[in-house]
Amino acid sequence: MTLHDWIDELCDALEIDAEIDEGLVLDLARDAAHNVERPAAPITTYLLGYAAGLQEADPEQLERLAATATELAEKWGGGDRDTDDPEDLEETEGLDEELVDVE
Repeated sequence: MTLHDWIDELCDALEIDAEIDEGLVLDLARDAAHNVERPAAPITTYLLGYAAGLQEADPEQLERLAATATELAEKWGGGDRDTDDPEDLEETEGLDEELVDVE
């Protein structure tokens, strides 16, 4: 099963018809996890979806909402994480694979 298959199955199960920009959502989840803390990733993406639904956002509006959330996450983190520092890498190591690999 691929991520796209999972999304299709989940939409069917939830009885919704939605087109998902997986890359946009995964990028936002990564930014929240790296700049805030790991549990912020699902909460942030949930709130993005909630805001998009309330505003009946089109794809351009969704991108603006995601950009706003990303900007906030980057400010929250202060950009002080050092990707060369093993302690900073340890917390986020493997995160992208966890978010993408649903098999």
